[in-house]
Amino acid sequence: MNDMNLHLALTFLGGVGLFLLGMRLMTDGLKVAAGDALREILARGTATTPRGIISGIGITAVVQSSSAVIFATVGFVNAGLLTLFQAVGVIIGSNIGTTATSWLVAIVGFKVDLQALALPAVAIGMLLRVTGQGKRRAYLGDALTGFGIFFLGLDVLKASFGDFGEGFDLAAHTGNGVWSLLMFAAIGVIMTVVMNSSSASLAITLTAAGTGLIPLTSAAAMVIGANVGTTSTALFAVIGATSSAKRAAMAHVLFNVVVGIVAFVGLPALLWLVAHAAQLMRLEPGPATSLAIFHTTTKLLGMAIFWPLTPRLVKFLERRFRSAEEDEGQPRHLDRNIASTPDLALDALNMELKRIGEIARRGARDVISMEGSAAIERLRRDRAIVDRLILATAEFSNRAQYGEIPASIADGFPLAMRIGRYYGDIVEHVEEVAKLEATLSTPTDPAISEALTEFRRETAHFLALADPDTEGFEMKPIKRAIKDFADDYQSLKALLLRAGADDRLPVRQMVARLDELSHVRRIVDQAYKAAKYTRRLRKQLYQHQDEAGGVEDTDTYRDDAVMEMTGAPTPSATEDQEAPTGPAYPTGSSEADETQPRSPG
Repeated sequence: MNDMNLHLALTFLGGVGLFLLGMRLMTDGLKVAAGDALREILARGTATTPRGIISGIGITAVVQSSSAVIFATVGFVNAGLLTLFQAVGVIIGSNIGTTATSWLVAIVGFKVDLQALALPAVAIGMLLRVTGQGKRRAYLGDALTGFGIFFLGLDVLKASFGDFGEGFDLAAHTGNGVWSLLMFAAIGVIMTVVMNSSSASLAITLTAAGTGLIPLTSAAAMVIGANVGTTSTALFAVIGATSSAKRAAMAHVLFNVVVGIVAFVGLPALLWLVAHAAQLMRLEPGPATSLAIFHTTTKLLGMAIFWPLTPRLVKFLERRFRSAEEDEGQPRHLDRNIASTPDLALDALNMELKRIGEIARRGARDVISMEGSAAIERLRRDRAIVDRLILATAEFSNRAQYGEIPASIADGFPLAMRIGRYYGDIVEHVEEVAKLEATLSTPTDPAISEALTEFRRETAHFLALADPDTEGFEMKPIKRAIKDFADDYQSLKALLLRAGADDRLPVRQMVARLDELSHVRRIVDQAYKAAKYTRRLRKQLYQHQDEAGGVEDTDTYRDDAVMEMTGAPTPSATEDQEAPTGPAYPTGSSEADETQPRSPG
């Protein structure tokens, strides 16, 4: 008896192994054979929830793996190629598409001589593989071979379950009570997690039920468990992923868990519905066919529940898994309700730009003062935050300019967009400096090392002066400081070139240091422009408020004539008039910047 049990166990495991191998070959072969078509469908065929559902059904039915589709969907959300709203539609469709495996097992697995179907499929598949090396038909051959191995494994499972049923009446030990059903549901969960394939778990369940090893009700509970267990794929996919990807994975988990609970509670009613559906469809009665109908019914029930709730589900999930980046990247002053009041809207833009400037200057200070490599990931996060806020200010500015704008602040909105663009340039160059600094070693020449330290000190000093939110901010010291910076920049550049020519500094190090200097110069240049135009924007804003009865800040925002005491060039009349009017955008031509003062380089 023990030898027989061992033989049955090994036969069963061999059947499962063949089944999993066949599924793997089918999925991988079909994915490669389809080329970029599946990615194109996933990226473009998801504009609305119905289209997303249809795309999810079609792709999953083709590749025979909901896990592969869920992985791809989460990856697309992680990369920003799909929105959460689009992903929910694909997830619903993918769960429906996975029922194709159940129908394949129910219709073909119990009505066809599996070996007569499987062996020719393996033979043709291997012929395509051997004769199509490096071509698409080779992968189509892998899929066909996998199809054959899939049915060989299914045939082995049928035989092992039949032999097992002759010696053991497992059905006699399975009741229909709640605890018994929960046990079978748990078995379905465990099988799916261990094999990492709900399709394999479902095939085993349908085969066991089809051979009479377990009753229909218990098998239906296992199907529910398999559907819940498949969520482990999505949970594995979001390790280290973005918040958006975590939300997409949670949508998959919620779909299967909620559907599982509803199906478990309504199991008797659903099985009654399945029996009547089989009669209406004139399908040959049998446990495997009934389970295929049951599996499809539960997924359609899930679609009926989640499709109307998709907008609410998206809003619910967007409030969860919030990262520090997203919290800081949310506008705090751009209230849609004040967009129709231009002076309030411009004041809100001014306050939001203050936040953006703080983030940009924070990263610049950190990367300039840091000896060695900077926290590149944090700086990359800051850049994403600034980019998001700049886009929000652009959209808000465009809404604010749809109505009539007072002439006194008409130029303020384009100025605000210009300032935002300068801050965006700063965080871009800050990230590049951090990347270069991570690859550079401290120079062995004391003169070079000392010159670099002094240059960083002067840059940090300039950035402190260029902060328009410091008390007593004025442009006069900034104009003087940018001249000093230009001299320091040229001196250090000449020093590095001489050191490279004299072999006191490796050529690669010299080139990298010069690139770093160029990025730092651009940071200073953009910081100067941001400070100058922020001063101009606030001067315009406060003058408008003074005309309307506000308080004029005469100490901080002085006339340009006072600034000419340094002898430094002041903004010309052309500069004052060059800002375009009308709706502004965060990016655009850089030609207008060519007329602005730049730090010499």
